[in-house]
Amino acid sequence: MQRRPRSLKPEHLEQQIVKLLSKNPRTRYNLHQIFRKINIGNPKEEVINILSKLQSKGKIVKFAGDRYKWETMATEFAEKVKKSRKEETILYSGIVDMTRSGAAYIINTESVVDIYVHAKNLKGALHKDEVTVAVPISKKSRRPEGVVVSIDKRDLKRIVGHIDMFDNYAIVRPENDKIYPDVYVHFDESLETNQGDRVIAEITDYGKTGSKRVWGKVLKLLENLSHHEMTMQSILFSNGFDPTFPEDAEAEVAAVDGKVTTDEILKRRDFRTVTTFTIDPATAKDFDDAISIQFLENETIEIGVHIADVTHFLNEGSALDQEAGARTTSVYLVDRVCPMLPERLSNDLCSLNPHEDKFTFSAVFTFDKEFDVIGEWYGKTIIHSDRRFTYEEAQENMETQTGDFSKELTILNKIAYKLREERFDQGAISFESEELQFILDENNMPIGMYVKERKDAHKLIEEFMLLANRYVATFIAKKAKPKIPFVYRIHDLPNPEKLEDFARFAGELGFQFRTDTPDHIATSFNRLAEESQINSSLKLLEPLAIRTMSKAEYSTENIGHYGLGFEYYCHFTSPIRRYADVLVHRILFQNLKSIHREDQQKLEAKCKHISEMEKRASDAERESVKYMQTIYISQFIGKTFEGIISGIIEKGIFVELVENKVEGLILFDSMGGGFEMSTSRLKARNRFSGDVLTIGQEIWVKVISADPDTKRTDFQWIDSQERSN
Repeated sequence: MQRRPRSLKPEHLEQQIVKLLSKNPRTRYNLHQIFRKINIGNPKEEVINILSKLQSKGKIVKFAGDRYKWETMATEFAEKVKKSRKEETILYSGIVDMTRSGAAYIINTESVVDIYVHAKNLKGALHKDEVTVAVPISKKSRRPEGVVVSIDKRDLKRIVGHIDMFDNYAIVRPENDKIYPDVYVHFDESLETNQGDRVIAEITDYGKTGSKRVWGKVLKLLENLSHHEMTMQSILFSNGFDPTFPEDAEAEVAAVDGKVTTDEILKRRDFRTVTTFTIDPATAKDFDDAISIQFLENETIEIGVHIADVTHFLNEGSALDQEAGARTTSVYLVDRVCPMLPERLSNDLCSLNPHEDKFTFSAVFTFDKEFDVIGEWYGKTIIHSDRRFTYEEAQENMETQTGDFSKELTILNKIAYKLREERFDQGAISFESEELQFILDENNMPIGMYVKERKDAHKLIEEFMLLANRYVATFIAKKAKPKIPFVYRIHDLPNPEKLEDFARFAGELGFQFRTDTPDHIATSFNRLAEESQINSSLKLLEPLAIRTMSKAEYSTENIGHYGLGFEYYCHFTSPIRRYADVLVHRILFQNLKSIHREDQQKLEAKCKHISEMEKRASDAERESVKYMQTIYISQFIGKTFEGIISGIIEKGIFVELVENKVEGLILFDSMGGGFEMSTSRLKARNRFSGDVLTIGQEIWVKVISADPDTKRTDFQWIDSQERSN
């Protein structure tokens, strides 16, 4: 989907620029980004004039590289800018990625290459903190190296660890002591814990600039848990998630009356006699969506997308609602779920279990005989699911044309195919990242891994969820003027600098990737997906292509969803596990029969919080996968595997094993040294031999170490001669 640029009057253009910069006060935008974000077609000179005017008024700050930022803290930032100019430095914002040595890389969106910061120059910044870093312009180095000048946002709030007692204080030492700091605790805030107890500690004081002493208090004494259990809980707590719920929230859940009353049924459209079923993973315990189908006159078909009516049980502003709004998402670790809602709601009252009357909020669509949507309806409903399918069961019934509801499943699949084709015709991008599944023993230890296969049954459900999400967002967007503040799921165009680097690299492999227009970018992505099915070397480009993409997020400011090719999109279909969907349900219901507008500023703040917690959940899930992979591969020390170079950093290459997707590091020092990484981080060249290593290159490696505590696996390069011996 390509949004048509609009030409605005000068006064409206200035308003839009002010709106963009003021709503994102920590972001520096260049001209290209401003044009793209606001979607304007005005002459470049017009925009530059307005930016100059705003700069002269002191409303914005201009940085090197023609980047502009909203002026939020005049005194502090003026000093920062003055200092940067004096020392001829460029200021960047980014996220701290701590290394085991105590140094860090600053992962940033304003420079293709990450910025190295020595431990002495971190100024007390911790892993995952948001910081501003100054990089000298004149300093000549193979890598950009900087100094932290401000810590803009702290990430780490809690740690899990054991407590050591001293004469005047105690120290909580985190499970992951290679990255996270020790936390000092005064005795009056230690909950009368004893030497060696395992606890959860909350940070209360990050210390003064340059000080490494972090202070906190003990929140909870943990049971004598296994090392595995401690690690999994540490992953959750360090990312801001608590597996237990507060007492007041639990009390509210216990008091919920889950009865299906006649009075409530009469308020709803009744679908209990309509063929309805759920299709979910075999391990699923909560079912938040169901599909109904009935055949009407004139060869029309009515399909209902029925979603658990969480808001019927979750009272706005209640203690439970506040807790769900703080969590915003369920977190899916390898061996457990940290739910957004307590089990009584997620697995019982709200879950669309088979053969039970359940309250739902539905999007109902009428299709003609050509499978085009000719009608839509939204409202509260009641359903009675006839069958719970696993994906495998539904797939078998479609393939064999036998079994329960095989006719209905086949029709649904045909409509899903039509919806998918239309989506790609409208500019959707076809990229399916591989989902790794673990086989666990009775102690939740990994004994095997495989890549999850996606078949028609998975895609069928996906298409109808996309349909409901798109139509709900469109309904609200077009219902009234001025617009109704809403929670959109948005996705911006790819990062232009990363995309150009990727396009050059793809060209070296013989694939022409066009970057001149959004439509050509989408077409190139899809062509790559198609050609990679028959060309294994191109298959290796797919994860790199995904890295160029912007991250989808939530916002009240709709810019469309580039990856899906939708002008309007939201999340409506998973309120059991996503708070964004809860907000969408409430806003949609309030606007079915009248016009209701939330406070947009407050709603936008919720959107930003949900987007942040979504990232934290993703980080936690990745950490649990890395931890389990390290445990699994530790039984193969000394074994040889085929692998693919999956990443390059200054000190070595990451290699992903073909057989089990475990990723490990090979240090350049172990290969004789002399390698220099390209600025694009897509290749490395040995300055002595001239040998070049590239992302996607196939090699053989030996597993030499695997440390579950640090979640790190190390490999050794095996050349062809050594392998033959």
